[in-house]
Amino acid sequence: MNKKKKSVNKKHRKTKLRLKSLRVVSLKKKKKVVKASKPPVEKIAEETKPKTTAKKTTAKKTTAKKTLAKKKTATKKTPAKKTPAKK
Repeated sequence: MNKKKKSVNKKHRKTKLRLKSLRVVSLKKKKKVVKASKPPVEKIAEETKPKTTAKKTTAKKTTAKKTLAKKKTATKKTPAKKTPAKK
């Protein structure tokens, strides 16, 4: 059993190496894509006054109250204690 396992592992290892080398070769063949860089745009310093926003008052909304039906909880009835019959 050990001999079979060793041979299988060896084949697996060789296959992994072969696939890795193929992947590396194919990646080297691929042309590298160069991203076109945009020329830097100079920012024009504009002096602007800070915008003031008027504070808005929001009306408080009243939520409608939902009436829930009251459920009666199931109570376990305790049986009356039996007293031994008197003779």
